[in-house]
Amino acid sequence: MHSPLPLTRDIVLVGGGHTHALVLRKWAMKPVAGARLTLINPSPTAPYSGMLPGHIAGHYQRDDLEIDLVKLARFANARLVMAPATGIDRENQRIQVLGQVGISYDITSIDIGITTEIPTIPGFSDHALGAKPLPHYTAAWQQFLSDLAAGKQAPELAVIGGGVAGIELALAMMHRLKSDGISNPKVTVLESQNTPLGGVGKGAQKALLNHMQRLGVGLETSVSISEITAFAVHLGDGRQIPAAFTLAAAKPQPHSWLSKTGLANTEGYIEVGPTLQSKIDPNIYATGDCAALTFAPRPKAGVFAVRQAPVLYHNLRARLLGHASKAFRPQKSYLKLISTGGKGAIADKAGLKLDGPVLWRWKDHIDQKFMQKFTEYPKIAAEKLPKHVAQGVTEILGEAPLCGGCGAKFAPAELAQALTALPPPQRADILSRPDDDAAVLTHGDARQILTTDHLRAFTNDPFRMARITAIHAMGDCWAMGAKPQAALASLILPRMSAKLQAETLREIMAAASETFRAAGAEIVGGHTSQGAELTIGFSITGLTNGRVIHNTGAQVGDALILTKPLGSGTLLAAEMLHLAKGTWVEAAYQIMEQPQDKAAEILAPIAHAMTDVTGFGLLGHLNAMLQKAEIGAQLTLANIPLLDGAAHLATQGIRSTIWAANRAAVNLKNYGNTPTEILLFDPQTAGGLLAAIPVSKAETTLTQLKNIGIPAAQIGEITAKKGITA
Repeated sequence: MHSPLPLTRDIVLVGGGHTHALVLRKWAMKPVAGARLTLINPSPTAPYSGMLPGHIAGHYQRDDLEIDLVKLARFANARLVMAPATGIDRENQRIQVLGQVGISYDITSIDIGITTEIPTIPGFSDHALGAKPLPHYTAAWQQFLSDLAAGKQAPELAVIGGGVAGIELALAMMHRLKSDGISNPKVTVLESQNTPLGGVGKGAQKALLNHMQRLGVGLETSVSISEITAFAVHLGDGRQIPAAFTLAAAKPQPHSWLSKTGLANTEGYIEVGPTLQSKIDPNIYATGDCAALTFAPRPKAGVFAVRQAPVLYHNLRARLLGHASKAFRPQKSYLKLISTGGKGAIADKAGLKLDGPVLWRWKDHIDQKFMQKFTEYPKIAAEKLPKHVAQGVTEILGEAPLCGGCGAKFAPAELAQALTALPPPQRADILSRPDDDAAVLTHGDARQILTTDHLRAFTNDPFRMARITAIHAMGDCWAMGAKPQAALASLILPRMSAKLQAETLREIMAAASETFRAAGAEIVGGHTSQGAELTIGFSITGLTNGRVIHNTGAQVGDALILTKPLGSGTLLAAEMLHLAKGTWVEAAYQIMEQPQDKAAEILAPIAHAMTDVTGFGLLGHLNAMLQKAEIGAQLTLANIPLLDGAAHLATQGIRSTIWAANRAAVNLKNYGNTPTEILLFDPQTAGGLLAAIPVSKAETTLTQLKNIGIPAAQIGEITAKKGITA
């Protein structure tokens, strides 16, 4: 999460394409100290296009062709911003990102691939999709297969584009339909030229056409398309090709924002020289399919992206270190291995044609070897302890790294011991109870809430970290029925240059201001200092003209409502160890980013007691609800919502730093064995609200919460028997 040396330069990789993925892996093995590396990508994974036809045909699972960028970024100690880039502000040297402030760069590289969407065809946006970007295609394909199995769709498909990509995917889809036992499937390839498979040798061309005939894939050449509807592709000559699933794999298209950057471009692709730098701006590089190699024009092919990686890696380092750059020299011809639906393939190079299952095994070996680079990472040697250390140091450090977020908090027992030593307040305008979530101050008839919280960073993205911390810090206000009013920031930044400090502060304060303002509050200032790592905190005031809701006061028979799933502590701990899937981590982040103001508005008027579930885990906070009364709680474990992947990781023995202390504090020895029981002690960052409400209002309340997108559940009830049971 931090470098022992000051950060002075920002390198930003835009897009998780093959080149950038390989550069990140190389960087992890040999980084440049003092450089902050950032990856911007719309999603937590990047698909490997070489295995796409095999996935469509059913030979690979979706995970088999996904590069997990969350794990890769952690391995490379890179910041990962999960949002699409939308442009470049070259004057201020910032990458524009959807839903976020611009990301500053000293050097940036673009590797965002291509698209095959054709929005100029009427009806395309509503009734068709492109083969790229791949995630949309693969998700739509799986949904179509499900609809076919349920009898909701006709097995009629059209593929626009009779090049290698279109025919390879048409063969793959037909193979899958027949393998699934679909009766009378129909796949038709539509090509605008007189002959298909341009750029392929005659031998390979003939072999592919034979495979189309073998599988029954239709081919229409010299056609134009006038419109696409939900169930047909309308041709210019008046004919209709039945199609419940229409895919475009025609001439690739550049992403539209590239042409607006002011960089030299060829048909929308960024023109680069031999060093892969833009011809206009030497601080901008471009690789993969989004680049135009004007010095040596080549077709769009993954082989060039892979071979550009070592050159780009060298040149990025050279720019940082003041060394000479290298030139990329693409080969004139390359081997094409084209799959034929089943586990067979065709080889095409310089007119040579080979066909058969041996080639499939060869292709599969190449693809699996590439993907293995991103599933099996070498261990980076940990910093060694000094030869002589005091007793107890090794025990405190443990085997796993210190967690971020609420997993890094003090243990409940030690914290309680420190707080009980404080004298009671002597001021009449302080109404706080020792066990309240926040301080309660009076101003005439008004009530003001005062609370503070800070988090050790668990992500290198300061914008996202600030947003989650702000939501986390407002939890006490919402839990007590107050509306946030004002916030002060308390920030510790790693040592870095003045420029990087300013840019990092700009991101943090922009996220904080946006998040607090959305909740009706304003950020009014704060304090900054330098330290070993990023820590973000906020002190917050909140106002309520009604009653203050305490975390005690629950009544026998009350329903217990939880507004967010559990498991963030376990997922964050696993992510630090490269054990959590990127999709799980991104889903957890999105839950953490969900504010609880609307949930509080529904719960506060009827809650007898309410708290937010944070560092001490669900059972720790529930136990605090029960301690001051002769009541208990009966939990329904099956109803407790869990974050994706949390149960699996819990069974693998993944625990947050504070988990054992949380379990000891509640002193329930019979808990902590099943996955759900384990997660009852899991520290939550920006966790949900836990409310005790009249059981008669539970059903209506849950409906209201779910109608506004809150994944709430009734997880138990308050009982007359002291203690917690399940």
